Amino acid sequence: MGCVNKILAVLDADSQQQKALNRALHLARLSGAKLTLLLSIYDFSYEMTTMLAAEERDTMRDSLINDRKVWIEDLLEDYNTRDIGIEIEVIWHNRPFEAIIETAIKGDYDVIIKATHQREGIANLFFTPTDWHLLRKAPCLVLLVKEHDWPEHGKVLAAIHTTGEQEHHQSLNQRITEAAQQFAGWLQSDVHLVNAYPGAPVTIAAEIPEFDTGSYRESLKESHQQALAEHGVKFSIPAENQHVHEGLPEQVVPELAEELDAELVVLGTIGRTGFSAALLGNTAEHVIERLNCDLLAVKPEGFQSPVKV
Repeated sequence: MGCVNKILAVLDADSQQQKALNRALHLARLSGAKLTLLLSIYDFSYEMTTMLAAEERDTMRDSLINDRKVWIEDLLEDYNTRDIGIEIEVIWHNRPFEAIIETAIKGDYDVIIKATHQREGIANLFFTPTDWHLLRKAPCLVLLVKEHDWPEHGKVLAAIHTTGEQEHHQSLNQRITEAAQQFAGWLQSDVHLVNAYPGAPVTIAAEIPEFDTGSYRESLKESHQQALAEHGVKFSIPAENQHVHEGLPEQVVPELAEELDAELVVLGTIGRTGFSAALLGNTAEHVIERLNCDLLAVKPEGFQSPVKV
């Protein structure tokens, strides 16, 4: 993974708490990256003002865009930003995710930072349709954040798929681990690796009475432990930071993240047919839905966004 030199932070005009802005400023200071603040706005009533000429409607839109820029400038007055290079972009677009992705592509940004929301009465995060579009289609890293600090000496958890012998699985594992180490370096945190493996099929013992499920599970566990250990050696991650658990990833990863009190979980997304189209795997979606910490989504090498500029 390359260095993070350009950050695109997505602001929320309807929220008093700008979680993405807080995290982006923190990351910009840690990494030395340049920061762009993006606000996507749209009001359908402006387009339906048929009594006005097109030029008058454009003037109204421009006025609203300028008002929003002033709002962002006023917002920044509450922050110490003298040490950070900040640009402001307000875009009129009826599909926020496209505005974000198009901006990321045109500006060649390294990471998109966006806030998530808390479910009422439930600990888990709530992901909006825009969040899911970004996870599936954004061309770069996507960091979805919740409201908490990034304390030093915390933990970053990288979810690895060790049994994939295909080259693209190994490449994505490497990109996930490199991203985890990069962020852990800025946060002075430890990197932990996690790999989930399936148990013995329930029906196999009934169909084959002589089948030894205990030996099968132990052999499978050893195979995954060995594969994860080999991966850990490449990145100098100690054995005590390598976790192999039986179960579904959507159960294992969130549970371990909570157990470790991880600040960040890093996982990969997969592409469809040669990575030409973005598609988040069902397993990754279920993992994400159950997380209660920041999430960093990593795309495969050579990924091309289906959103075209």
